[in-house]
Amino acid sequence: MSYIFSSESVSKGHPDKVSDYIADALLDLVLSHDPKSRCAIEVALAHTSVYIFGEVSTDFKLTNDMIIQTAKEAIKFCGYTDKKLVFEAETAKYHININKQSRDIALGVDEAFGKEQGAGDQGIMFGYAKDDTKQLLPLPIFLAHELTKRLAEVREKGIVLGLGPDGKSQVSVLYDENHHPVEVTAIVLSTQHDEDKTLDSVKKDMMAHVIPAVIPAHLITKNTQYYINPTGRFVIGGPVGDSGLTGRKIIVDTYGGYARHGGGAFSGKDASKVDRSASYMARYLAKQIVGSGIAKTCEIQLAYAIGVAKPVSIYINTFNTSKVSDETLINVIQSNFDLRPKAIIEYLGLTKPIFKQTTHNGHFGKLDVNLCWEKLDKIAIFKQLV
Repeated sequence: MSYIFSSESVSKGHPDKVSDYIADALLDLVLSHDPKSRCAIEVALAHTSVYIFGEVSTDFKLTNDMIIQTAKEAIKFCGYTDKKLVFEAETAKYHININKQSRDIALGVDEAFGKEQGAGDQGIMFGYAKDDTKQLLPLPIFLAHELTKRLAEVREKGIVLGLGPDGKSQVSVLYDENHHPVEVTAIVLSTQHDEDKTLDSVKKDMMAHVIPAVIPAHLITKNTQYYINPTGRFVIGGPVGDSGLTGRKIIVDTYGGYARHGGGAFSGKDASKVDRSASYMARYLAKQIVGSGIAKTCEIQLAYAIGVAKPVSIYINTFNTSKVSDETLINVIQSNFDLRPKAIIEYLGLTKPIFKQTTHNGHFGKLDVNLCWEKLDKIAIFKQLV
């Protein structure tokens, strides 16, 4: 039976993503000076106020001035450099409340006295891959990300004038009974704009410079529906229009709803938090399986207990697309990959300050950035099973 699946993305100027980017920028700052740092940084934005809070344990002397300067640079990167937007990097009010990690948590996580490093928390993490695209992402989320990337590009390069940094996209894709994408049925695209820019002007610019640059022509039909700034006006945006918060775009960050999600967010967390590191590893493993050609779709779940190194369970579902059993794939993973947190961190290089580049347009599928969990370097292990 055919079906339509939709996924959304948000621009780098969306208030939730600005929050995420500040948190990851601060994480990178700390890791660049002390790779063993522990961070759980949260950010909230409300109108012209920036609230930065959470836990940081590090040998690096992190000052409030450093935090504020890093946040300002992050906000500018996201597009808030003009006072007419009301929320703007230099004039925003910054509130800092950073403390050290709980000693009770550290007791279970730290490697000491012959005890190996345990998981930073309990939880379930999912990784996913699908052969829709060369990035091995489902097509709806891939196209939604490409639209928001293009929105930022046309604004920053001056290809389209009068746009603001806030924006969102959504793409609906029709799949046939064999789960192959055959048509884009609907495109929703909303972009912040200047007071004097008309809706007709926004629509013309999007249809001329954004949508055709992203959506493959063969997927567009006479029945494709376009919803561009469907409210008719989007002048007030960013944290002035809607508050921002870290970790609120977990589906945008992953697979657009096409796979299950364990609930844990990524940004602002160092890799001792398995919410982040195990999700990256699960994506890496799913990608090896689909990239090897042994399955067309793969979802992997890893589950951990706080303070315990080895996962308490591993689950794989290839949705009847695999040439071998899912149980065989689990056995191969257990025999060839170390899924303890410390091993994952070392294997994927997660003590390096690499996290700012993950924040926008999803944490997966970025082939133009050197992210270890996107490499296809172990597919031979799975190819030999056939």
